Amino acid sequence: MASSPLQTVRLTQRQDYQFDVHFGEGLPPLAVDEPAPLGQGQGPTPVQLLAAAVGNCLADSLLFALRKFKQAPEPITAEVRAEVGRNAEGRLRVLRLEADLHLGVPAASLAHLDRVLGSFETYCTVTQSVAGAVPVSLRVIDVTGAVLS
Repeated sequence: MASSPLQTVRLTQRQDYQFDVHFGEGLPPLAVDEPAPLGQGQGPTPVQLLAAAVGNCLADSLLFALRKFKQAPEPITAEVRAEVGRNAEGRLRVLRLEADLHLGVPAASLAHLDRVLGSFETYCTVTQSVAGAVPVSLRVIDVTGAVLS
């Protein structure tokens, strides 16, 4: 299978641990920073960006899979919790990610939901790439609070 062209982001230091992340022409830069005492907390941290990337990819994948069956689960929301702790060498690492995807409708209103829930996660490029190094757990919850997976 041929790979796609490289996707590039550019980071430019503002000061100390503050950087602007440039995603390409036509997109505004994103200010990132480390929390105190290293930085000033003026933007998301690398851990938050990782969690956001996993949550965004999972939500996109779920939405795409449901739309293939002409279903409307909107609005989908995602919450990702990252546990940071020390590894065996005493270095800070992301130890695990816990993702919750919330459907904006009751599960009963969505056709083919069982089929979608059984496969959509495998198509999530970011999560499947990260999961080789960091355990990722996932729950899908409908608007009534029912945990579907």
